[in-house]
Amino acid sequence: MPNILVTGTSSGIGFATALGLGRAGHIVYATMRNPARAPQLAEAAAREKLPVKVMVMDVDSDSSVAGAVKEIHAQGGQIDVLVNNAGAGVFGAVEELPLETFRAVMETNYFGALRCIQAVLPEMRERASGCIINVSSVSGRAANSPLAAYTASKHALEAMSEALAQEAKPFNIRVTIVEPGIIDTPMARRAELPLESTRYRQVRRYGALFRASFKSESPRPPGIVAEAIREIIESGTWKLRHPVGPGSVAAIELRKTLNDEEWVERGALDDDAWYARVEREFGLDVRPKR
Repeated sequence: MPNILVTGTSSGIGFATALGLGRAGHIVYATMRNPARAPQLAEAAAREKLPVKVMVMDVDSDSSVAGAVKEIHAQGGQIDVLVNNAGAGVFGAVEELPLETFRAVMETNYFGALRCIQAVLPEMRERASGCIINVSSVSGRAANSPLAAYTASKHALEAMSEALAQEAKPFNIRVTIVEPGIIDTPMARRAELPLESTRYRQVRRYGALFRASFKSESPRPPGIVAEAIREIIESGTWKLRHPVGPGSVAAIELRKTLNDEEWVERGALDDDAWYARVEREFGLDVRPKR
């Protein structure tokens, strides 16, 4: 069984992935910034006697990433698979989000993944085997307001992954991108909260899409993404992109059917027209309930 390094395991997709891989018998190095603030994973692993080792790693820090990788090697483990899951999500219009917020999201979602890749890639290249899984999003393929900071970071992650896949394949290293749709995680739950103090209609209404998604009949637990990640690892697939979850393929295909100007027009619709459009496309009633 391979040794797997998973980032961002305190909750959501990372938490489910670490547990799912451990239950499948893989040795998992589950990292997070502050394990003391999120003890649930370590407790579950101990209770079930899983091969999951919780470790400190802040993907925003060069020294923290290097230290964690060094510690894994010191414990006698090589890193066969890297799952870059750590991420930050924000919700707001370009004008209204501080520049520091854009920088912080890019630091975690893009540079954090890159930092981890550069830390593990030399060893993978030397032994001519390995797998790098970058958890992106449907937002990595289709940009929607008011997710500019988030979608910019995921577009960057996808572009880097596509280039990396070309570089890594001659060394027998697989690179894949996982693209979840709206998944019921703590980060996504924050997105459903209404934001009224804004000049932009997209900010006011977009949370309704998340609320309606969570109330729909389609299950959206993080475990479905965890299962997709396990299948990628165990199958040996070389497929680059893997949309996951209800509506993910539909959302990506919708973007393909519209040219750039049509996509912009869709996002700029007034509220009533946008609500009707979303209901027609995805079967979700996102209109405010009075």
